[in-house]
Amino acid sequence: MTRWEKHYIWTTVLTFGGGTVLLLLLLFIHINQGSVSIAPSVILEAIFQPKDDLAHHTVRFLRLPRAIIGILAGGALAVSGSLLQTITKNPLASSGTLGIHAGSYFAVVFASVFFTTVAGLNGLFVAFLGGVLTAILVYILAGINSSNPVKMVLAGMVITMMFSAFTSLLQIFFENETAGLFLWGSGTLVQNNWEGVQFALPFVLCGLLATLSIAKSLDIFLLGEEVATGLGQKTNRLRIITVMLAVFLTAVTVSVVGPIGFVGIIAPHLIKLLGFRKHLSILLASFLWGANVLLGADVLARIIDPSFSELPVGAITAFIGAPWLIWLIMRRKNRSYSGKETGVLVGAVNNKRFQQMVIPVLLFLCMITVLVGISTGNEGFQVVQTIKAIFSNHDPFIRNMAIDFRLPRLLVAFVSGILLAISGYIFQGVLRNPLADPSVIGITSGAGVGALLFIYFGSITATWVPVGAFIGAIIAFLIVMMLAYRSEFQPTLLALLGIGISAFGSAIIQIIVVNSEMAVASSLTWLAGTTYAKGWSELGYYLLGPLIVFIPIVYLVSDRIHTLALGDDTAKGLGLNVVKTRFLLALLATIIAASSVATVGTIGFVGLIAPHMARILLGPAHKNLFITTALLGGIFLMIADVLSRTLLVPKEIPTGIIIAIIGAPYFLWLMHRSNKIKI
Repeated sequence: MTRWEKHYIWTTVLTFGGGTVLLLLLLFIHINQGSVSIAPSVILEAIFQPKDDLAHHTVRFLRLPRAIIGILAGGALAVSGSLLQTITKNPLASSGTLGIHAGSYFAVVFASVFFTTVAGLNGLFVAFLGGVLTAILVYILAGINSSNPVKMVLAGMVITMMFSAFTSLLQIFFENETAGLFLWGSGTLVQNNWEGVQFALPFVLCGLLATLSIAKSLDIFLLGEEVATGLGQKTNRLRIITVMLAVFLTAVTVSVVGPIGFVGIIAPHLIKLLGFRKHLSILLASFLWGANVLLGADVLARIIDPSFSELPVGAITAFIGAPWLIWLIMRRKNRSYSGKETGVLVGAVNNKRFQQMVIPVLLFLCMITVLVGISTGNEGFQVVQTIKAIFSNHDPFIRNMAIDFRLPRLLVAFVSGILLAISGYIFQGVLRNPLADPSVIGITSGAGVGALLFIYFGSITATWVPVGAFIGAIIAFLIVMMLAYRSEFQPTLLALLGIGISAFGSAIIQIIVVNSEMAVASSLTWLAGTTYAKGWSELGYYLLGPLIVFIPIVYLVSDRIHTLALGDDTAKGLGLNVVKTRFLLALLATIIAASSVATVGTIGFVGLIAPHMARILLGPAHKNLFITTALLGGIFLMIADVLSRTLLVPKEIPTGIIIAIIGAPYFLWLMHRSNKIKI
């Protein structure tokens, strides 16, 4: 027996034997946890010699089903992640990073609101349909024939943002219908009987057997599509079957325990690190260790929160998985993510007469939006009455509403939109990523964490919430910068690290919201981004300073942003210190975006869309690109503000959700168009 064979045998024994022992240990610890202490002897007796008493019923019908569903869900998610990583040839692929969880969750919430029931098979069908549609969407957006790990993960991230916005909208306006779905939406193993296990068990087993039946085909597929085709394999059919199986296993878990992320990344990579290469071994070992990861996360959740107020297990897996994702990115930094010669000079050069008309038209549109905004309220569009009230004090009530409430709110939206747009303008040049905005680098997630920490801990007034958001955004940025330092701030690496930081921040947000006494709807409203009740004080305290101080600085150094967008080699050839310039510009973009987020919450898409619309209108490097980007961002957010308070009067839609509804179709078109660009 060779040394390699001995090593393989020992690795196999430790992986499967040690994994089984660990699973049994975690199972026993898990069953022993609860608000009521039960002796280990009683637990064993309840399992093997059950009696008709309260302690035995607690073990058999509450704790044991929860542990078993954790094993099934963890194993299914791990196998799903392993399938997706193989078929997409993307080491970062999982149901969470590709947005499949978000699509399934949205489909279930939508069905819960507008249909009678989503329990049992109906829930599985809805979750499966949502997951399949999301997977198809991500594949199309990332480019079926031109996708790479970075594009696919970025597509999944923004698809997640889009569906999360739609889900939040439903939860805010149908709080009663979705009251029981928020904890479930954060991932929870809570079971009140065996129904969940009885429902999931046959589907998980069938899905696992089906994946094992294609294990050899997946081994051949990894040799390369040309080799696989030469050996008689139908690669397109295999790709469809594999994705369907991965989505099916995900849908089963989502329909029972909600969307739980990162298990599909942690377990398969752990198995591959141990040296397994054959898919039969990888899939079986992934199932075993996925069960260990999820069951261990639930054990950890109840250790962290001894009050047993149900800390979402999905948040704990994100706590574990986000650092794992960051480590994985850093470990592979020199293999897959360099992308050093990419650029973002998209857009066509239009004729000079058209270019000269852009800024005047935008200024006119800006004035029209302000007029419509201050003249529109619960009574409809009252432009004549508003003008009379302002200039002749014809109606003091209308004048007061227009000047003291609607106008400052519009100005807050306008300045916030400018700041977000300019921040996206910087990030797209600095990261050389045409799909970058403040959300990509983790700023909005960090700001959300900072704000909610200030809300829920200590006797801190609401006045300090923007300060917390600002601090959180800066800390998130500095963490990303520290992690990216060793790689000389590679653009795509920065984007991927930002995704990891965002996931970590989202986990903290989930924990805070679920365990707080604050209503879910009010928390979601702030997190979705809102201009509600914003006035002169917010404008003066948080927005005018950055607008007056930082925006002119960005304008003065905009030539360096354009130089970085050409690529590192070109920028170095022009005498630019690439690393230092990238860091300072990114820090400036973070401060600008943090000021906006601190005021109006975590609004996305503005920093993504405005720079692109400006390039489409003017071309890739026009002298007025900066001003056009700023005006587009301000107008975009003002229009969203007007729509947010007029579409469903007297109810108000969070401005960030309006932005997502408007911006999502544009983003879908933009990313499909960007398949012609290497990013």
